[in-house]
Amino acid sequence: MYGWIWRHLPGNTLVRALLSLVLALAAVYVLFQYVFPWAEPLLPFGDVTVDEGRSGQEQGR
Repeated sequence: MYGWIWRHLPGNTLVRALLSLVLALAAVYVLFQYVFPWAEPLLPFGDVTVDEGRSGQEQGR
């Protein structure tokens, strides 16, 4: 896949490298601005279960 993208980018190696960097940064931006906020309510990260008892160190005494 990366080879296909590299072959289809215009310009010499420096221009292709800069365009690849811009494409990668754009992908990260889209993920953080749109995809992750959309998916966050669907993920179980808020369902944390923690014992309110003694800590692990105190239980051994």
